[in-house]
Amino acid sequence: MTTLTHTTLQQWMDQEAQVRRLMLPHGVTPLDDVRPRTGLELIQGMLQGHTRPTPFSKLLDFLLVEASSGQVAFQGAPQVDFFNPMGTVHGGWFATLLDSAMGCAVHTLLPAGRGYTTSGLSVNLVKALTPKVQRVRAIGKVLHGGRQMASAQASLVGPDGTLYAHATCTCLIFDLPGAPQP
Repeated sequence: MTTLTHTTLQQWMDQEAQVRRLMLPHGVTPLDDVRPRTGLELIQGMLQGHTRPTPFSKLLDFLLVEASSGQVAFQGAPQVDFFNPMGTVHGGWFATLLDSAMGCAVHTLLPAGRGYTTSGLSVNLVKALTPKVQRVRAIGKVLHGGRQMASAQASLVGPDGTLYAHATCTCLIFDLPGAPQP
């Protein structure tokens, strides 16, 4: 491992430790707590220990590590538990991290009372992944944020800059149930 890769990995691990110290237990944030907050408030709230990370992120061992308007990063630890029959990490794990990064990037642009769901997802795996790579990051960025539709892209990279996968998505944006209508 090069010095630069080791330094980047250490920075990632330190950032992950900081997030984990503040993180609430995994769970579902009640809709009554979601509706009055902007998407950015909800997503940044996970980093600040105000809103809960989702249960499936615990199961798949990844977490949010950065969030700003239109961009987020999730960090994950590839594990043998996620292997496909060929002995590498299953593409579904890649897709989940990438979809989470893109969807949450879209969410950061939404006003209070609005939600989203992925309506289209395209994932390209470009390099196999094993636990020899201790951490990867899915970095999602919004390409277009409209009132009813949004699109985003994401890259899954290692601490040495290796690209493992890239993706695009389209999200449907809607009013949350019970939200006041404009």
